[in-house]
Amino acid sequence: MKPSEPQPDDAARPDEPLAEKSPRERARAEAKPMAPLQAMAMGLILIALDSQSRYDLFPDPLGWLLVLWGVMKLPLPERPTLLTATGLALATACVLFVPAAEEAIGEAGLSMIWAVQLPDLAFVVLLCRALIAAARRQKPVDRTVAGRFGVALTAAVVVIALVPIGSAAENDGLITAADGGFVLLWLWLVWNLFAVSGRSWLASRPRPESS
Repeated sequence: MKPSEPQPDDAARPDEPLAEKSPRERARAEAKPMAPLQAMAMGLILIALDSQSRYDLFPDPLGWLLVLWGVMKLPLPERPTLLTATGLALATACVLFVPAAEEAIGEAGLSMIWAVQLPDLAFVVLLCRALIAAARRQKPVDRTVAGRFGVALTAAVVVIALVPIGSAAENDGLITAADGGFVLLWLWLVWNLFAVSGRSWLASRPRPESS
């Protein structure tokens, strides 16, 4: 039996206009993947949220997993260093997620409380340095990104330094300023990650085409 020849409608189907596709196909064609910096910002928001129950309803490890996903997609040469820093912060968050461990650290005093926050601050410092370096590699230099994350980098260094200085001087005002600075730093970082996430040079690494 001789196979039937393809009809004109069938032959044109591969080039079917977007308007003639099903709603699901149109949504799939128009959908844009989440930018790496958007995923990281959303993860940092989840980390910042805390519930009043014994078990955190907004677990920090989940937020760090989202940050890790964003870091894995970053097209930057500093990605391996950022992955290491994110992994350390994730491991610390997993330990602190256990209520008994968090209570023990709280009873150990201010020094221990800030010690367990150092992985978070180290990630912020390394992320800001990576984004500043990447912005300076652009032609022309992306001064907006470099400037915004330069402010975040300076603030992170100041916050890290305030606690040991305040503790050594027995100055509660400096320690309170460090707490407030940490919150402002986190908000500034989240806002700017969203603000610059659309930069083409910060888009996801291209995925290999499926055969």
